[in-house]
Amino acid sequence: MSGTSPGAARQLAERVLQQVGRVIVGQDEAVTHCLMAVLARGHVLLEGVPGTAKTLLVKALARALGREFGRVQMTPDLMPSDVIGTYVFHAGTGEFSLRQGPLFTSMLLADEINRAPAKTQSALLEAMQELQATIDGVTHPLDPDFAVFATQNPVEFEGTYPLPEAQLDRFMLKVVVDYPEPRAENELLLRVHRGEDPLRIQAEELEPCVTTEAVAQSRREIEAVTAQEAVVTYVGEVVRATRSSGNLVLGCSPRAGVMVLKAAKTHAALTGRDYLTPDDVKAVALPALRHRVILRPEADIEGLSADDVLRGVLGEVPVPR
Repeated sequence: MSGTSPGAARQLAERVLQQVGRVIVGQDEAVTHCLMAVLARGHVLLEGVPGTAKTLLVKALARALGREFGRVQMTPDLMPSDVIGTYVFHAGTGEFSLRQGPLFTSMLLADEINRAPAKTQSALLEAMQELQATIDGVTHPLDPDFAVFATQNPVEFEGTYPLPEAQLDRFMLKVVVDYPEPRAENELLLRVHRGEDPLRIQAEELEPCVTTEAVAQSRREIEAVTAQEAVVTYVGEVVRATRSSGNLVLGCSPRAGVMVLKAAKTHAALTGRDYLTPDDVKAVALPALRHRVILRPEADIEGLSADDVLRGVLGEVPVPR
């Protein structure tokens, strides 16, 4: 792939955005970030108020990529076995058989993950980190492309269980699904007026628009993205700067730097380049780091957000030339 002509990754992204855009209006950035995580073999935490099409976004993306989709609605009474599965005894044969849970899929949507108790949330940890599930002492491999997309509502706190730092750190990106721009929201209303209500359109109506080989080729391009040592160390400097920020109680771990580097290389490939730049790092820094830091109470009282603090950190770290 040359530095100017679009490669397979960029072409794949354009096709996926066009296909998902048939049912999702005005969320191109969120779709792109989710696609980046899939290509980089990462997991995504989606945060947004109800009605911003988070569930439909993931379902449409899975359909466009030709992936098997599974969904589990997280509730306070949900047990780990409801997610990963359990062995069932058959009286007729006297044998046990595995009844697989929704975990056994390619793209799993854990809807409202912060409504599930810690024990059930932790059932996802092994799957997210090791691509396997252990049931009654027996380990079962998951799909090699297994990815978790977890949603949470930022405004409801009653009846929720905040995700622990260890769980949050497993997500490559935290994508904020905001309200669409006025023009996009008007387009949504016009589609409804024309009888094309996207809220009723099922993602199953979408056709897979990329092949398995196209995804594999895109991943090879991402792995082949080159970077000068100064740009790679810039990632480390940004991550370390979060640990000394006066506005943060908790900065980012070394795993955060790895995730930023992977996401930045994916961003470079999706924009048609085979080399990494500091701008790629800046483009993915907020979604890759915002869920890994904890604000000091004083900063929270002042109305600062994690994104505000991270923008300040990016502004302070010297950019390599």
